[in-house]
Amino acid sequence: MAARPRVVAALAAQLRDLDAAEEAFAGAAERALALAEAPRDLAAWLFVVARRRALDGVRKAAAEARTADALAQVTDMADILTLPEPIPDERLRLLFICCHPAIAPEARIALALKVICGLPVSAIARLFVVSEQTMFQRITRAKAKVREAGIAFELPPRRDWPARLAAVLLALELAFTAAYADAGGELSADLGEDLGGEVERLALLVAELVHEEPEALGLAALVLLARSRQAARLDDTGAMVPLSQQDCALWDFARITEARVLMERAAQAGRSGPYQVMAAIQLTHARRAFDGAVDWGAVVRLYDVLLALRPSPMVSLSRALALAQVEGAAAGLAAVGELPAERLALARPWHVARADLLAKTGRTGEAAAALDAALALGPPRAERLWLERWRAGLT
Repeated sequence: MAARPRVVAALAAQLRDLDAAEEAFAGAAERALALAEAPRDLAAWLFVVARRRALDGVRKAAAEARTADALAQVTDMADILTLPEPIPDERLRLLFICCHPAIAPEARIALALKVICGLPVSAIARLFVVSEQTMFQRITRAKAKVREAGIAFELPPRRDWPARLAAVLLALELAFTAAYADAGGELSADLGEDLGGEVERLALLVAELVHEEPEALGLAALVLLARSRQAARLDDTGAMVPLSQQDCALWDFARITEARVLMERAAQAGRSGPYQVMAAIQLTHARRAFDGAVDWGAVVRLYDVLLALRPSPMVSLSRALALAQVEGAAAGLAAVGELPAERLALARPWHVARADLLAKTGRTGEAAAALDAALALGPPRAERLWLERWRAGLT
């Protein structure tokens, strides 16, 4: 439900225990589902009920008396959710806390995606292209590290923000990646909120808070550019529409303009980074609405820069697709063939890219097999409809 991240963040700030916060919220949510009529302020109701459950647990255990006393003094949710400046958002504050340098980098991101964004472990595992069990273990270890290291649930001084900012930005990037991959909004429906819209809000808030950091501006621009295409991403049947086939007239030009302004501000800092480059790639695609075509040569060059800044198989995959637009499908397929197939076996984009390039080089049977592999990975409904339609056309 939409209240989950807010309430869990507020509870974690009081309990100083992420597991206890999630457990208390789960118990309160069960009670809410049994109600004949939803409370007028569901978030506040959930917080109060969860807080009482946690307080009862503390008292019964006759432990952490100081925490119990502190909880007993809280009378309503407003006391918890009124945050000290400079971060006026409880979810964002907990995001900075979860991204503590004492936690392993990948574990920080996974923990943030689970606790703050509410993503299921299965979705987080797909983002990292690992098994669900592996990701569950990472999150469990991260929570244990928070307890064992005595990590404070207070916002660090502003001078310490740079040590956490990269992880905060990456968590927001991956949360948006999950939201964007779900064109039909199934994940958002399960979470009870528009995940893409919430990440956009948080990205813009971070950009405002650390406006001197060009990469924060770059991420906000990247999210705005991707969100600008939201209205064009589904056809009348609910199937996903690939970027190259979208009707540019449906794009949100106000978001595109806002993104360009942010990118110009970022460029003034004279310090380029991955998010600025990714935003530049998306802006190059956005120019199709004005120029009628995509400058694929520029896209390839931007991916070259991105590979130098942040090399990864997924970036190489995207470059291969852009290269195919410039030098032909055979060249793109050769580039894809150089990627680590075993590592990418759980990544749907890899199978879809191979299907596209195989089909364009006349290898229809192999393309169909690649689409079958993508469908076997359980894509969201909108993507599945698109893939099934494509697959049917190959037979």
